[in-house]
Amino acid sequence: MLALAAGAATTTIYKWTDPDGTVHLSSSKPPAGVKYETRTVASSSSPSPATRSGGSRPAGSSGSAGSSAHAAERNEVLGSLRNRECVLALEQLDRLTSGDRATSATEIKRLKQTADANCSRDPSRRREQEDMAAKLRVANGPECVKARNELADMQAQRVRATPEQLRAQQTFVDEFCIPPVQ
Repeated sequence: MLALAAGAATTTIYKWTDPDGTVHLSSSKPPAGVKYETRTVASSSSPSPATRSGGSRPAGSSGSAGSSAHAAERNEVLGSLRNRECVLALEQLDRLTSGDRATSATEIKRLKQTADANCSRDPSRRREQEDMAAKLRVANGPECVKARNELADMQAQRVRATPEQLRAQQTFVDEFCIPPVQ
């Protein structure tokens, strides 16, 4: 979930859900009494992320050069996590509001709040996030489930397929059915 960069500092990212169901990601602790998870981002030549619930921030390094690199890394990690939460919320919101099954107003409100809290305010970046959500919806949709299953059957030789058919199926899956965020 976290991409780690080189350095000699650690950062703790706090993740919690507020009473309305909005997911928050921050380098600051949530309000008192709120249950949260932490992701410790350790920057070294061999990074090893640790996860805790309700934990506290580990000691980090100091110094202006280290602090600047540390802050840049923290901002990059937070941006990546916020982007992921944004795309997932937009995809779920789109799927639930355009489907034919009933969805609770509470769930829609929660997803909108999660998107508002994590999506970019920059119009071009927000459009990229919306495009990623649309690609995620396709990748999670029934057409791609079917295409991946057919490809698996072809690869396992449960279905006779020519090399051209196999390549065409693989190309379709690679082009349309790989989730842009995981």
